[in-house]
Amino acid sequence: MDFGLVAQTNPPSRDVVELAKRAEDAGFTNFWTFDSAVLWQEPFVIYSQILSATTSIKVGPMVTNPLTRDWTVTASLFATLNEMFGPRTICGIGRGDSAVRFTGGQPASLAMLGECIEVVKNLAEGREVTLRDQTFSIPWVNSRSGWRPTGPRHSRSAERSPTGSSCNWPIRSS
Repeated sequence: MDFGLVAQTNPPSRDVVELAKRAEDAGFTNFWTFDSAVLWQEPFVIYSQILSATTSIKVGPMVTNPLTRDWTVTASLFATLNEMFGPRTICGIGRGDSAVRFTGGQPASLAMLGECIEVVKNLAEGREVTLRDQTFSIPWVNSRSGWRPTGPRHSRSAERSPTGSSCNWPIRSS
């Protein structure tokens, strides 16, 4: 059975890294953080430090969103972390409620969320996508993984649609 811990990336970031190390030592398999960069420190910078300081725990956002991060950058980020540290990332993508509303915006539609999930997942796993009428892949990525939506609402949504509506999945390098 997998156990995970969700943490806020409050300063100082070295304390977040230490918490992840302690979580791994205690047997946790996943370490999640929120991704609302205005509310807390930037999580993706902290993930590289966590991965460097640990040996097996998986890290990722709970959740990132399609509006505050470019989808291609998100995919490249996960592929890069996995190339550097092995298959130790997990990605949660949602509508962007806290990150977007805090700055006065509206969360993503379910249609946009589904498209984002498909693009990020495929690019991060080395497959070709079509986005803004351009077909491309990230040429240096050579990875495959099984995608699994988690949580009851997410699983039901994914059953209705091949793109799902929100997901968490492990991204693995080959």
